[in-house]
Amino acid sequence: MAYSNPVVINRADPWIYKHVDGYYYFIATHPDYQVIELRRAKKINELKQTKEIKIIWYAHDSGNESQLIWAPELHFIANKWYVYFAASDDPIIRDADHHHRMFVLENTDTDPFKGEWVDRGQIKTHQESFSLDGTVFQLKNDLYYCWAQSEPTIPGNSNLYLAKMSNPWTLKGKILTLSIPTLPWECQGFMVNEGPAAIIRNGKVILSYSASATDENYAMGLIWASDSDDLLDGYSWHKSDVPVFKSSEASHQFGPGHNSFTISEDGTTDLLVYHARPEKNQSGDPLANPNRHTRVQAFKWGEDGLPIFGEPVKD
Repeated sequence: MAYSNPVVINRADPWIYKHVDGYYYFIATHPDYQVIELRRAKKINELKQTKEIKIIWYAHDSGNESQLIWAPELHFIANKWYVYFAASDDPIIRDADHHHRMFVLENTDTDPFKGEWVDRGQIKTHQESFSLDGTVFQLKNDLYYCWAQSEPTIPGNSNLYLAKMSNPWTLKGKILTLSIPTLPWECQGFMVNEGPAAIIRNGKVILSYSASATDENYAMGLIWASDSDDLLDGYSWHKSDVPVFKSSEASHQFGPGHNSFTISEDGTTDLLVYHARPEKNQSGDPLANPNRHTRVQAFKWGEDGLPIFGEPVKD
């Protein structure tokens, strides 16, 4: 299957989930940062023009869920729908008090375009600080939550953390500091680890993540562990020394990252879903530039059981 990139314009932090009903469900950061929009189609290439689009949630008038609605993800857990997202209480100030926290919505209807989306509130972690990009994955009988958060005692903007969940909105037990941005390629512009996404293949739990500033320096890394190891033991994990997916001058795609994974229409090929910019950021805050577009491409697997993403394909 050939994908017509970009598959959706002006949508960053994309998440595509293929459900058992045959639909691809698409959710991403909306450029006005004030709504959560859900769309679906039977084919990925139809997501751009689909008529099945619905705003499922609006930012609050005030409070911690009123500004900068970022990076929603759609998950189907125990026959219920969940949307994880980050939000703030101020559109400009980004400090310890006025910055993002993580929240979750729940819908018990079998169809996420129907039913009521109930706000289950903030996902509480080990401390109150800047946090975002929560994702979940299931392994055996356990539900895990992985996210990005700042730590006052660790230099930089955000690290990756991992914990188990007692339900889809509550963490339990030990919290593992999974990754800290210390490698040179993770510290360009900002010291960042964020946007984790999980794929379980070849006896491994594999987490991709993104690092550095959100301009052309943005790139993806990889962390992995055996699916038989204790995932809350830091010694179980391995980390790539170099980026596994980065800007390409040849294809004119810059800052690829904040990815998710899905599968092809025929169910045979794993797909990388990500955003990238068609040019380098010219000036100002790159987050104010809406030219991050959703893209999809197939990838291969190496003999070591890890993904080989190649480089971003051309438009």
